[in-house]
Amino acid sequence: MTDAHIDDEALGWAIRMAEPDADWDAFLAWLEADTTRSGRYDRAVTMLDDAAVAAAAAAAAGVGAGATMAPAPVEFVARPARRRWIGGAIAATLAGAIGLGVWTQAPQPYAIATAAGEQRTVLLADGSSIVLAGASTVWLDRSNARVATVERGEMLFRVRHDAARPFAVQAGALRLVDLGTVFDVKAAGTRIHVAVAEGAVLVDPDGAALRLDPGQAIFADGATRVRRTVATADVGSWREGRLAYDDAPLAEVAADLSRETGRRVVAAPGLTARTFRGTLDVETVRTRPALLGTLLDVTVRQDAEGWTLEPRG
Repeated sequence: MTDAHIDDEALGWAIRMAEPDADWDAFLAWLEADTTRSGRYDRAVTMLDDAAVAAAAAAAAGVGAGATMAPAPVEFVARPARRRWIGGAIAATLAGAIGLGVWTQAPQPYAIATAAGEQRTVLLADGSSIVLAGASTVWLDRSNARVATVERGEMLFRVRHDAARPFAVQAGALRLVDLGTVFDVKAAGTRIHVAVAEGAVLVDPDGAALRLDPGQAIFADGATRVRRTVATADVGSWREGRLAYDDAPLAEVAADLSRETGRRVVAAPGLTARTFRGTLDVETVRTRPALLGTLLDVTVRQDAEGWTLEPRG
């Protein structure tokens, strides 16, 4: 994520942690995910504290209760870090000073994550839903149910179309806008895969504006874009325990198996680029790993850490 994105998140957390029912577990998980976030959070708290003091001073100077203070641009200036938690009094002062509408419209990002081997369905306020595969993370915004950022893993979006408020998804460098859609997004490092089952998705709406209809997909890696066809029945088939591939590198297959089985699966260095075409049944592979070796034409070495796909001897 960009520095500006992290600063927005820090400001959102500084606001939310003033609430009596603040989600401390989620907040601490956000802090621990990146060592730079602690300092950014401190600066956000300092900024809100200074704004509260300014608001109080304005009130003391005779600014009317009905006046609205225009929100100033958020600037994170270098100051000594201060580990202080913003209090409810500061939040109340700010809410009164800048107006409840501005307060509630501020970005309020939060993350939904799954463990390996887990699936989770997230219902959004606009009627849309997201199904997350194992070991996946998506960032959402409490103040705007029509945006999502895919951080890692795989997920199926079922979007309730609203032409006046398009649903936007950011996945790596790829921006997607729905056109009334069921679509799957997979993010693994710089590799992004988007496949459409229903409706349509507009890829890079401010640039190439590439439209994907049902049965179409795009593979992106950096500046590379490859358009392909897929079977609509295979889009999101991981929800039923089926992993379908069309010349996918074994490194990708191994990562998918790790997410879906809950076991660590890696491809040996000499195999990562070898491709596989076919369908794997997750439960069968989980209980009969030797069969996976036959299907992929590899040797499956098992140890306490998981499985390693190695060349046949």
